[in-house]
Amino acid sequence: MRTKEFIGKLDHDGMVAAIRAEEATTSGEIRVYVQRGKLKEDPLAVAQQRFQRLKMDKTAARNGVLIFVAPRMHQFAVVGDSAIHQICGNDLWNTVVAKMGEHFRNERFSEAIIDAVHDVGAVLTKHFPRKRGDANELPDAVIEE
Repeated sequence: MRTKEFIGKLDHDGMVAAIRAEEATTSGEIRVYVQRGKLKEDPLAVAQQRFQRLKMDKTAARNGVLIFVAPRMHQFAVVGDSAIHQICGNDLWNTVVAKMGEHFRNERFSEAIIDAVHDVGAVLTKHFPRKRGDANELPDAVIEE
Protein backbone atom coordinates (compact mmCIF):
# COMPACT_ATOMS: atom_id res chain seq x y z
CA MET A 1 0.00 0.00 0.00
CA ARG A 2 1.26 3.44 -0.86
CA THR A 3 2.06 5.78 2.01
CA LYS A 4 -0.44 8.41 0.87
CA GLU A 5 -3.20 5.80 0.74
CA PHE A 6 -2.22 4.48 4.18
CA ILE A 7 -2.24 7.96 5.71
CA GLY A 8 -5.58 8.70 4.08
CA LYS A 9 -7.10 5.67 5.81
CA LEU A 10 -5.92 6.69 9.27
CA ASP A 11 -8.38 8.09 11.78
CA HIS A 12 -6.23 11.03 12.90
CA ASP A 13 -8.94 12.44 15.16
CA GLY A 14 -9.40 9.05 16.81
CA MET A 15 -5.67 8.69 17.42
CA VAL A 16 -5.37 12.16 18.94
CA ALA A 17 -8.46 11.51 21.10
CA ALA A 18 -6.88 8.24 22.32
CA ILE A 19 -3.61 10.01 23.17
CA ARG A 20 -5.45 12.74 25.09
CA ALA A 21 -7.63 10.22 26.94
CA GLU A 22 -4.62 8.18 28.05
CA GLU A 23 -2.51 11.20 28.97
CA ALA A 24 -5.36 12.47 31.18
CA THR A 25 -4.60 9.62 33.59
CA THR A 26 -0.79 9.60 33.53
CA SER A 27 2.21 11.89 33.64
CA GLY A 28 3.54 9.91 30.67
CA GLU A 29 3.71 11.29 27.14
CA ILE A 30 2.59 9.30 24.10
CA ARG A 31 3.33 10.32 20.51
CA VAL A 32 2.58 8.73 17.14
CA TYR A 33 4.96 9.21 14.23
CA VAL A 34 4.22 8.14 10.63
CA GLN A 35 7.32 8.02 8.40
CA ARG A 36 6.41 9.04 4.85
CA GLY A 37 9.60 8.00 3.08
CA LYS A 38 11.65 4.84 2.83
CA LEU A 39 13.82 3.72 5.69
CA LYS A 40 17.51 3.16 5.15
CA GLU A 41 17.97 1.69 8.61
CA ASP A 42 16.24 -0.68 10.99
CA PRO A 43 12.86 0.80 12.07
CA LEU A 44 13.80 0.56 15.74
CA ALA A 45 16.97 2.59 15.14
CA VAL A 46 15.01 5.21 13.19
CA ALA A 47 12.33 5.32 15.90
CA GLN A 48 15.02 5.90 18.54
CA GLN A 49 16.45 8.76 16.45
CA ARG A 50 13.00 10.33 16.05
CA PHE A 51 12.40 9.88 19.79
CA GLN A 52 15.44 12.01 20.55
CA ARG A 53 14.79 14.52 17.78
CA LEU A 54 11.28 15.09 19.16
CA LYS A 55 12.86 15.65 22.60
CA MET A 56 10.87 12.82 24.09
CA ASP A 57 13.92 12.00 26.19
CA LYS A 58 13.59 15.38 27.92
CA THR A 59 10.32 14.84 29.79
CA ALA A 60 10.40 15.40 33.55
CA ALA A 61 9.69 11.77 34.50
CA ARG A 62 11.50 10.18 31.53
CA ASN A 63 8.32 8.25 30.68
CA GLY A 64 7.59 9.15 27.08
CA VAL A 65 6.62 6.52 24.50
CA LEU A 66 6.81 6.83 20.71
CA ILE A 67 4.74 4.64 18.39
CA PHE A 68 6.59 4.73 15.06
CA VAL A 69 5.05 3.51 11.79
CA ALA A 70 6.76 3.26 8.40
CA PRO A 71 3.92 2.18 6.06
CA ARG A 72 6.01 2.22 2.90
CA MET A 73 8.30 -0.40 4.39
CA HIS A 74 5.50 -2.22 6.25
CA GLN A 75 7.38 -1.80 9.52
CA PHE A 76 6.80 -0.22 12.91
CA ALA A 77 8.38 0.07 16.34
CA VAL A 78 7.58 1.25 19.85
CA VAL A 79 10.22 3.10 21.88
CA GLY A 80 10.02 4.17 25.51
CA ASP A 81 12.21 6.38 27.65
CA SER A 82 14.42 5.05 30.43
CA ALA A 83 11.96 5.21 33.34
CA ILE A 84 9.20 3.20 31.65
CA HIS A 85 11.67 0.83 29.99
CA GLN A 86 13.32 0.14 33.34
CA ILE A 87 9.96 -0.98 34.77
CA CYS A 88 8.57 -2.91 31.81
CA GLY A 89 11.59 -3.85 29.72
CA ASN A 90 11.22 -5.33 26.25
CA ASP A 91 8.16 -7.36 27.24
CA LEU A 92 5.88 -4.33 26.97
CA TRP A 93 7.26 -3.24 23.59
CA ASN A 94 7.15 -6.78 22.19
CA THR A 95 3.55 -7.26 23.33
CA VAL A 96 2.40 -3.95 21.83
CA VAL A 97 4.26 -4.61 18.55
CA ALA A 98 2.81 -8.13 18.24
CA LYS A 99 -0.73 -6.83 18.71
CA MET A 100 -0.09 -4.04 16.19
CA GLY A 101 1.20 -6.60 13.71
CA GLU A 102 -2.01 -8.59 13.92
CA HIS A 103 -4.09 -5.48 13.24
CA PHE A 104 -1.85 -4.43 10.35
CA ARG A 105 -2.08 -7.87 8.73
CA ASN A 106 -5.85 -7.42 8.76
CA GLU A 107 -5.57 -3.86 7.41
CA ARG A 108 -6.95 -2.33 10.60
CA PHE A 109 -4.38 0.46 10.63
CA SER A 110 -6.07 3.01 12.87
CA GLU A 111 -7.14 0.29 15.28
CA ALA A 112 -3.53 -0.91 15.48
CA ILE A 113 -2.28 2.51 16.51
CA ILE A 114 -5.22 3.38 18.78
CA ASP A 115 -4.95 0.02 20.59
CA ALA A 116 -1.21 0.58 21.01
CA VAL A 117 -1.90 4.01 22.53
CA HIS A 118 -4.42 2.46 24.95
CA ASP A 119 -2.12 -0.43 25.88
CA VAL A 120 0.83 1.88 26.51
CA GLY A 121 -1.42 4.34 28.34
CA ALA A 122 -2.67 1.63 30.72
CA VAL A 123 0.89 0.73 31.71
CA LEU A 124 1.89 4.38 32.06
CA THR A 125 -1.15 5.05 34.25
CA LYS A 126 -0.30 2.10 36.48
CA HIS A 127 3.31 3.14 37.02
CA PHE A 128 3.11 6.91 36.46
CA PRO A 129 -0.35 8.09 37.55
CA ARG A 130 -1.23 11.69 36.87
CA LYS A 131 -0.70 13.99 39.86
CA ARG A 132 -1.89 17.48 40.58
CA GLY A 133 0.21 19.94 38.62
CA ASP A 134 1.30 17.48 35.90
CA ALA A 135 1.52 19.27 32.57
CA ASN A 136 1.17 18.00 29.03
CA GLU A 137 4.81 18.37 28.01
CA LEU A 138 4.54 17.38 24.34
CA PRO A 139 1.99 17.94 21.55
CA ASP A 140 -0.64 15.23 21.01
CA ALA A 141 -0.89 15.57 17.22
CA VAL A 142 0.11 12.68 14.95
CA ILE A 143 3.42 13.50 13.26
CA GLU A 144 3.76 12.74 9.54
CA GLU A 145 7.16 13.36 7.96
